Amino acid sequence: MDSAVNSAVGTSLGLEQAQTAQQAQMQVLKEALESQKDQVSALMESAGAEPELADEGNLGTQINAYA
Repeated sequence: MDSAVNSAVGTSLGLEQAQTAQQAQMQVLKEALESQKDQVSALMESAGAEPELADEGNLGTQINAYA
């Protein structure tokens, strides 16, 4: 009977350690995804600004010909 109890306790401790390791990995993954989200947002903001039309000259005052 003692070996069965020891086995159950050992299995329980092993599963607890595995769960703790998995939680740490998930936290690192969440932080990495959050960082990537911030980088993509900054990139989209910088690329999203449309150039303005020219104020003078024959080219680019009606249609953005420089795009």
